[in-house]
Amino acid sequence: MPGFKSNLVSLHEDVINDTSDLNEMKISDEKGSVEKRTMTLIEKNGYHDSVYMNAAKIFQGIHTEKSKDKILVRYGDGSVTPMVTFKDEYSQRVSYGLAFNALKYQDLLEEMLLDSCVYPCHSIPEELTSLLVVMLYDLQDRKFRARGVFDEEEPVPEVRKIECYLYRFKTKLAAALARCRIKHDALSIEYLLPEAIREQQQRTSALPLYVWINTFKISLEDVFGDLKNKGFTRVQSVSDFDCYTYCMDQHCPDVLVFPSSVKEELLNLDLFADCKLLLQDKSRSLAVHSAQALLNTGDDIIVAHVGSPLTIAHMSALTIRNTSNIFVCGVKSSAKADELGNLFSHMECKNIRLLHEDFTEIGSTDPRLENVKVILLLPQCSGLGVGNPIDFIVNEHGDAGFLRDFFRGSVSEDKLNVLAERQLNELMHAMKFNKVQAIVYCTCSLYPEENELVVKKALESEVLEENKVQPYRLIPPVFSTCSNSVASTEIFFKIEPSEMCSGCFLAVLEREKESPENMSDEDILARAAAKGLLDGTLAEKSKKKKKKQPKVTQLRRNIAGAEFLHHQTLSNIKAELSVSKAVSNIQLRSMNGTNRRVELKKSLHPLSDAALPGVPKYTVQDRQTLARKARTERKRMETKTVDIVFPSAVAPHTPHGNSPKTSSQHCCHAAKAAGGRMFPPPKVVKPAVPRAVGDRMFPLPKVVKPAVPSHARPWM
Repeated sequence: MPGFKSNLVSLHEDVINDTSDLNEMKISDEKGSVEKRTMTLIEKNGYHDSVYMNAAKIFQGIHTEKSKDKILVRYGDGSVTPMVTFKDEYSQRVSYGLAFNALKYQDLLEEMLLDSCVYPCHSIPEELTSLLVVMLYDLQDRKFRARGVFDEEEPVPEVRKIECYLYRFKTKLAAALARCRIKHDALSIEYLLPEAIREQQQRTSALPLYVWINTFKISLEDVFGDLKNKGFTRVQSVSDFDCYTYCMDQHCPDVLVFPSSVKEELLNLDLFADCKLLLQDKSRSLAVHSAQALLNTGDDIIVAHVGSPLTIAHMSALTIRNTSNIFVCGVKSSAKADELGNLFSHMECKNIRLLHEDFTEIGSTDPRLENVKVILLLPQCSGLGVGNPIDFIVNEHGDAGFLRDFFRGSVSEDKLNVLAERQLNELMHAMKFNKVQAIVYCTCSLYPEENELVVKKALESEVLEENKVQPYRLIPPVFSTCSNSVASTEIFFKIEPSEMCSGCFLAVLEREKESPENMSDEDILARAAAKGLLDGTLAEKSKKKKKKQPKVTQLRRNIAGAEFLHHQTLSNIKAELSVSKAVSNIQLRSMNGTNRRVELKKSLHPLSDAALPGVPKYTVQDRQTLARKARTERKRMETKTVDIVFPSAVAPHTPHGNSPKTSSQHCCHAAKAAGGRMFPPPKVVKPAVPRAVGDRMFPLPKVVKPAVPSHARPWM
């Protein structure tokens, strides 16, 4: 044993010497004038006792349950989900990380316990098996070295008991691990994972870091200058990445992209400590920019789920110039409201309003939301498109069961149906807000059941028929006019998960815009009332007016009168003026209460048919219908007598050779009018076209005697 201890001391001294050598290494830029930073070797030294306890509780709920004939390691009763509390985000992140690693290597860790005869142990109950597996993974990850001492926290007896037990059998456990690697010819334990999990793990480790700039605290130019002073170089694209480089995102102009290799050093910068730069998945930035592009000055927006506070803060930073308010739904407890309020205050967000109701519990006519024009819907989803599951759970407050689904690479059919139904209900509820003009729907799912099918079912739902507003239509998302992205022509925006970005789905629903000129008065009033643009009296009148049967309009009466006079005039002479203008003149005189006699002169030259204005042609059935409605209206109105003087008729040649004679008789017809409106007489009389406009008289062209009458005169 003394020799073993001396070897450990020698190894420890070598590690210290190597670390000191690395501390002296400096990386300079191309000119060699800027020292970028000192590279340090971060040695794994274990975690606090509370981290192991939280990780064990999480693993207890997500571990893989085997069939009864294959169960060799028992984890106790898992029917009750234990409560997990974290003192800060770091402890939350490492706790989920430990639990997820224990899940990935569960088969290996169980084999090590059985092969070394460390399990079963009568002194360790089944309820602590999860803690045993979690701490075994951390022990082998530290190369079976002892954990560091943390004096600032209170020790947990269960953790100290399991730690002593494992460290006592560390040699047997190391030998069991070596035999397993030799058996599978694995260079490291990563090679013991399934191929799909190993590829996914490689994508996660290589995934770039997406950071958005909090413009409440710092400008884009100041960020560039600060990063330059810290030794970072700006490049054109991700393909140009080196160690200390970054570039601008092609879709979001306030998002920076860094290589994954600088994550630890990047998070230690003052820019992150002061909330001037914030690390978040790109899919959320895409959703926020897509919603911001749909807002006008003064428009408010609803964020349907609390989700990540960073998403809400990003939305606030983009909309502050539009004087928009952001309404966040689902802040149930006052403790949660205080936590969010403190965070947003630290980030200097001032236009966020917290609502305790869930989104589906808020009425579409809530007066607090009268100025809301856009809804950002980020529903809970399967999330299999994300690149880093730990970041997703921490940032989105996801369920720990997501780690199990992510490890399997699939979601059960029952869970998928429940998620899809909930997403459909939320999207349909968003469509009930009549004043809302656009909805942004975004998920991190790879299933069409949560993406395209949900959107299509919502568009086909009957909720659109219940509202007197324009229906929704799909449009390509627009992220920003300042971005470098090419305008998309695809209706759905989708990104497949890769080493460059996480996967996401984005759909934008916008109300169709219809010109008021193409709408009837009743439709305009109904839609204005539905949008709340009319007071109660006008809105009630619009509803009653819609229920009444339509009456004969003035336009139809004018058409009927014009058609009658037109045919009567063609049988006598072809006037220079249009028949519709003559009718208008008669109506004008009737409204003034004066009866004027119109003198007509003989027409000297007949006019051709082309010179007359066109009058719409109607079938016999249409004319009968219009005449019947006109007579019905005429019976209900007061009558006035108007004298109309018709032109003298030209008598045809008689069989006895007499010359034609001009009749000087005049025929008067009493036309009924009400309110200045003229209606055609029910019987055929001698036609005449008035030639008076106001007080001025205009002569009519003379009538030329026809050599042979083309048709019989009806008044002869």
